Amino acid sequence: MAKLFLIGFMGCGKSTIGKQLASKLNYNFIDLDNFIEQENNLSINEIFENKGENEFRKIETNALKKIVSIPNSIVSCGGGTPCYYGNVDLMLNNGTVIYVKMSAKMLVNRLINAKNQRPLIQNKNKEELLEYVSAKLTEREIFYQKANYTVKGKNFDVNEFATFLADNI
Repeated sequence: MAKLFLIGFMGCGKSTIGKQLASKLNYNFIDLDNFIEQENNLSINEIFENKGENEFRKIETNALKKIVSIPNSIVSCGGGTPCYYGNVDLMLNNGTVIYVKMSAKMLVNRLINAKNQRPLIQNKNKEELLEYVSAKLTEREIFYQKANYTVKGKNFDVNEFATFLADNI
């Protein structure tokens, strides 16, 4: 009845890795943002625009509380999820937390072409984006480092990690 929570900055590959791990381990895959969108009949962007970030974080926490009861699941969390309302402790108390780590520069290279779908970065140029990502990454690192395991998002070997998880969780 294991639960795995993937945390890390937006764009680090949590959803991609989560889907692949879920397939290898025969687990359910849950993308927290998609879950929130379905529950609220609004996109993440619409929630941010209509209700603001603070209300979004409350909605996010409530969604996470619902998800922790789903057995044999891999949950891809939003980049800020572990940083609010004790969410990182909720995850640690209900499963195994894996931090998908990536450098600010690499994150910016991944995010620059997808920034319009991400409300916190949509109006930033590359320089502003690097500044924002670097600052946020530094701010969030204290939460990310609480994870049970840290893996590198670049050149991630899903097969190797799935074997490790199967043997250790």
